[in-house]
Amino acid sequence: MPEHAIDKVVIYSDGGCDPNPGIGGWAAVLHYGGHEKVLTGNDPVSTNNRMELTAAIEALKALKRPCVITFYTDSEYVRKGITEYIERWAAKKWKDVANADLWQQLWPLVQKHHIEWQWVKGHAGNELNERVDQLARQARLEITPSEEIAADVPRLYLRSSCKGNPGPGGWGVVLEQGHDTYQASGSALETTNNRMEITAAIEGLLLLSPGSTVQIFTTSDYLYQGITQWIHGWRRRNWQKKGDQPVANADLWQALDRLSADYAVRWINAKGQVLPGLTEAGQLAAAAVQVAA
Repeated sequence: MPEHAIDKVVIYSDGGCDPNPGIGGWAAVLHYGGHEKVLTGNDPVSTNNRMELTAAIEALKALKRPCVITFYTDSEYVRKGITEYIERWAAKKWKDVANADLWQQLWPLVQKHHIEWQWVKGHAGNELNERVDQLARQARLEITPSEEIAADVPRLYLRSSCKGNPGPGGWGVVLEQGHDTYQASGSALETTNNRMEITAAIEGLLLLSPGSTVQIFTTSDYLYQGITQWIHGWRRRNWQKKGDQPVANADLWQALDRLSADYAVRWINAKGQVLPGLTEAGQLAAAAVQVAA
């Protein structure tokens, strides 16, 4: 530990891209001595891992003297890189190390402090982790070109809710088609948020005739990333993850994969947006949970 490391600091950081690689954003929140410092930034061309590393770098650069730090990250890539691999990488002159330029910036900053690296599960209700996630998202959206939403194409809004994870759960959908609005909801006694999100997508599509064009709004990163990116690899590997582990919720993913092939779907990640359709769908999902519970 540096001799004069007397200031105690708590740091939360996060970063990500949408898509990956693509437009990225990062954020860090520092707490020390009753004070708070918020840092954010973005990059038009980056990756999830580069944004996670940038967040850690910028957080440590903000400290003007050696400190005792508890550093929370939901990136195993960052935590394991620092705690398990970085000394070996440095000894090998960073040869064949992905993102070596950023690791080389981070390493001397880390050595100035005494840091306890803590992994925190993302999107699991940790208040500060959720906050830096939202800040990073906002930073990314600042440089994301706005998408024009066609007024004449049906809009399907999806939301889910779960009392415990697993626990009683519900889903709600709102379909806006021309001047008409349709609502649907359902519940399950023992389920998860993720299963309810996929179920909402399936049930929502079933409100439309096969062959329809539709814009689907979801606040779920899991659903959005799964259906727009991950599903291609899952399909190729016969619904196995890398490492031969089965894909979670494969039964629902396969049902959604088959069903969505019959529609022209534009998926829209609406996390952080305030839209009346999403609000209504959320109310339907919450009411469905009460029925299940």
